[in-house]
Amino acid sequence: MTTFQLALNTRVFRRGNGVLITSGTVVALVVLLAVCAPLVAPYDPEAVDPTAVYQGGSAAHWLGTDDTGRDILSRLLYGARLSLFAPAVVTVCASAVGTALALAAAWLGGWYDRLLSGLLNVVFGFPGLILAVVGAAVFGAGLRVAVVTLSVAYLPYVARTVRGAAQREVHLPYVAALRMLGMSGRRICLRHLLPALLPLVLVQVTVSFGYTLLDVAAFSFIGLGAQPPTAEWGLMVAQGASGVLAGRAEQSLYAGLVIVVFVIACTLLGNGLSRRLLGDDR
Repeated sequence: MTTFQLALNTRVFRRGNGVLITSGTVVALVVLLAVCAPLVAPYDPEAVDPTAVYQGGSAAHWLGTDDTGRDILSRLLYGARLSLFAPAVVTVCASAVGTALALAAAWLGGWYDRLLSGLLNVVFGFPGLILAVVGAAVFGAGLRVAVVTLSVAYLPYVARTVRGAAQREVHLPYVAALRMLGMSGRRICLRHLLPALLPLVLVQVTVSFGYTLLDVAAFSFIGLGAQPPTAEWGLMVAQGASGVLAGRAEQSLYAGLVIVVFVIACTLLGNGLSRRLLGDDR
């Protein structure tokens, strides 16, 4: 390797580390603010003040107020709790169930693997938001329905990715050696295959979390997720539409900006983890 190539690789490595650290810091900061919302929010997020309707940024209200006089900054901070919790539940459920099914399919093979592949292909045919809308039509609007339906919708993405990696892992020599030693399939899967697949699962969880948050926000935006007066980012974007028409776009603007920044940070963090943990240079 020439000196120029070494220097170029070093710059790329440092740049990749910078993106990874920056995106990780953004995600960690948002999570920290959500956890500490009761301590850092200046107002009650649902407190209505008719004398402070549509106020701009000031010392009293840093980001202004909405159409009922509620403090936008406080609603963003409290809204982060629900906006992050619902996608986290979806991601954890989809990843846990999808990983378990993928491991079983890779280990058992045969009819079980074919059945799982067929079911995954069927679920792939229905976008997450469509499943959520159908669920809301059957069971009613609310975040609980959105969480369940989106968990089902995201399960195939995790299961298919982990299944392919698990099938390659199952055919490695060390697995055959463990079998010859008489180790049970369950023990091999839990003690050897699962730890080997955890980096891939972590990358999938990180990337999926951002997209899940976007879907949950969209579900609330169309009125089928969080309901007023709950503070939630997608709902805030929808409620701020009237303010946009009145020339006061702060609520929709800030809520939408937070969603976009967080989703981008999750995507960059997932890509950075993919390069570091999986050696993916794409």
